[in-house]
Amino acid sequence: MNQFSFKSINSPALLGAFWMIAAGAFFAAVNTSIQAATMWYGLPSTSVAFWQYLIALGFAVPWLMGQGLSVLRTRQIGLHVARVVLGAAGVQFWTLGLAHVPIWQAIALIMTSPFFVVLGAALFFGERIGFARGISVAVGFAGGMIILAPWSDGFGLPTLLPLLASFLWAMSSLMVKKLTVTEGAGVVTVYLFVLLTPFNAAFVLADGASLAPPPWGMALAVVLLAGFLTGLAQYAISRAYKAADAAYLQPYDYLKLPLNVGLGIAVFGFYPAGSMWIGAALIVGASAYIFRQESRMEAALAEQTG
Repeated sequence: MNQFSFKSINSPALLGAFWMIAAGAFFAAVNTSIQAATMWYGLPSTSVAFWQYLIALGFAVPWLMGQGLSVLRTRQIGLHVARVVLGAAGVQFWTLGLAHVPIWQAIALIMTSPFFVVLGAALFFGERIGFARGISVAVGFAGGMIILAPWSDGFGLPTLLPLLASFLWAMSSLMVKKLTVTEGAGVVTVYLFVLLTPFNAAFVLADGASLAPPPWGMALAVVLLAGFLTGLAQYAISRAYKAADAAYLQPYDYLKLPLNVGLGIAVFGFYPAGSMWIGAALIVGASAYIFRQESRMEAALAEQTG
């Protein structure tokens, strides 16, 4: 009988796709756990975020001890800090948003992240947007507005929180891609957890909440689950970016929408509005168009240089 192992996968594209899909599944379970902790058990969102990432750090410690502290040597400490500052703010806005917004709406709005990446790459790295990217960004944000529905009676400031988290995480993703050029996936993940913990603690204290762990019982079990899965998800996303280009990986990231919608229906009974599918179709279509155009440009460039 043939034995399957990760070592038998030699294709970077296949490895990248595998880790991206795994990350999406882990993140869907994390989001469901966070909503349960805040909606069912009434835990403060800042406390949930703090313990979520502190627990994730705890699960990463055995790996760190096995590798040795020398693995944390880096010449990119500034990028690590910048990534964590952006990520910490995104985590807080996202967790607070999940305490108020149905998971299908929050996830659909997070899907605008690729368009923020395009804008951020142009702003910070001097990349040219061009016609194709410009059209895709415009259509993608139009889809986001349909999902956001600022004209509806159900619209409120909490609805903007996932969109703000989307922007901050897009900027953080740019840092991750730059870091994985020289840093290993495990190092990028551990630095995130180590540096994120004091930031999250500061948010808890500023909110007037307690740093004490959640009460014993199901509330604690849900937060423990969220922390464990967060560690797995962050490691998986780093492995994906290490294996393949961000543009190639983006289509696999779309699977997070049905995964989160399915869990939202099964656990909370959150059935998405019809407008969500229209907006999501525009977002996915715009992202697919950008991916196709970028692929064609890369292929043409490879032919010219080859």
